[in-house]
Amino acid sequence: MSMQPVGPGEVPAETVRVARAAFPEGSLAIRVRDELGPLFRDEEFADLFPARGKPAWSPGRLALVLVLQFVEGLTDRQAAEAVRARVDFKYALGLELGDPGFDFSVLSEFRDRLVEADAGRRVLDGILAAAGERGLLKTAGRARTDSTHVLTAARNVVWLERVAETMRAALNALARGAPDWLVEVAEPDWFKHCAARAEDSRFPKACTARDELGLRIGRDGMRLLEAVFSRQAPPELRTLEQVEHLRQMWVQNFHQAEGGVRRRGPKDRPPGRTCLVNPYGIEARNSVKRDTAWAGYKVHLTETCEEGTPNLITNVATTDATVPDVSMTEPVHARLAEAGRLPAEHLVDAGCVDAHVLVSARREYGLTLTGPAALPVSPQTAAGGGFTSDDFTIDWENKQVACPGGRTTTRWNPDRSPEGTPVIRVRFNKSDCRPCPVREQCTTSSVGRRLTLRPRAEHEALRQARADQDTDTWKERYKTRAGVEGTVSQAVQRCGLRRSRYLGLAKTALQHQLTGAAINLARIDAHLTDTPRARTRTSRFAALRPAEQLLGRAK
Repeated sequence: MSMQPVGPGEVPAETVRVARAAFPEGSLAIRVRDELGPLFRDEEFADLFPARGKPAWSPGRLALVLVLQFVEGLTDRQAAEAVRARVDFKYALGLELGDPGFDFSVLSEFRDRLVEADAGRRVLDGILAAAGERGLLKTAGRARTDSTHVLTAARNVVWLERVAETMRAALNALARGAPDWLVEVAEPDWFKHCAARAEDSRFPKACTARDELGLRIGRDGMRLLEAVFSRQAPPELRTLEQVEHLRQMWVQNFHQAEGGVRRRGPKDRPPGRTCLVNPYGIEARNSVKRDTAWAGYKVHLTETCEEGTPNLITNVATTDATVPDVSMTEPVHARLAEAGRLPAEHLVDAGCVDAHVLVSARREYGLTLTGPAALPVSPQTAAGGGFTSDDFTIDWENKQVACPGGRTTTRWNPDRSPEGTPVIRVRFNKSDCRPCPVREQCTTSSVGRRLTLRPRAEHEALRQARADQDTDTWKERYKTRAGVEGTVSQAVQRCGLRRSRYLGLAKTALQHQLTGAAINLARIDAHLTDTPRARTRTSRFAALRPAEQLLGRAK
């Protein structure tokens, strides 16, 4: 299909008349159109369509339909029906009352185009741009960020289902790509075992029988891989996604030993960040955060938090579940800077703070990163009363360090950490440490105390952050960050943020961009109607807490 741009135009007079009569107090869709005007223009999505072909439905209007779909939690069929039957949707889209709309499959096709071009951000950016033009977006003050887990859309599977379904998916892909070749190499048992979807309920219950079944699947997969990578196989089969998935899954779970196929032990498997956990969602990963374990992804939401305007989501970033929060701090800053939405102060939780990002936030982006910095630890501090690196006096110009016991060392060696970041290794002589009267508080090493320091700027920034977070001023300022927890809750309850609707990281990322856009529309509407923000829920019993306990807790 080709795109033939349609100007935003005015809402048809008859649509206005009927909408005003049907909604005398307005609705979200009507108020958004009145306040923000046409949110998207067809030209913004021109690169998603070929220059020639059958005319496509207006992509600018489709983008708005996607957002309204997430605002109201509609399926594709329901969203298409709303465009056809609801006058407030026709008003928001600027359609005639008799406009028949489109088939529901158009929404899926449009999402695919957005995914292929990585254009999901355009939808969120379009709403933010319109809000900024109306004075509803303030980005120069403070912003806050939080992340949460996202479950993959694929069903949970046990180990046997995982390897069996991976084998079946590869066979189906090969059957489409080279059916004649597959008939020649396929073993008779494969048609028996791999024709239908693997279900744990159909597998043996006894552990020994299940182990034997797993090894049989492993042998079958090995034989299939050998056939695919043989000289007789068509070369293009090796590039099939499902074949590569099979290869990775088998490397992860099996190996050749003692002339046969064996299952790998837990300590012989690849790191968790590279392990495939689902035969349907290749990019999903297992992860654990405190007491929450999940398979899927992680999403980071950044929003404004200024008085007088709605708190709008300004950035959405989706990663696989194993990416640490601190790894996303700089990418979030870079994205905000690119969009011209950098705050003066960025409030984050402890997982997003380390020495490097504290320095880079100030140096590269001119903003203050505010979040709890991890306290220094050592084996001695775990027992109480021990010395940490903050108790040592560092002379950066002369490259020497003095310990709490009064000894000084010049054994100063620039190095790199296992992660590749620059560090400084400092060593004290054992002759200085052994007779030291405070040795038990400092080290138990027989060769003397060792320190690993960050570069000066990072070291001093981290020490200053630790000192600041103990002040009442910092604690009062940091209270504002807690509000982003409510944003996560709203996105979960209204838009199903923690469950991916679609398979794959790219489609899940688009879902999250649309979720951010939908939350922004809902908040703009609440601002226009003076709807008060929900208060923090407090149980009846908790409300009876004595005032002195509340004051003590605040301290």
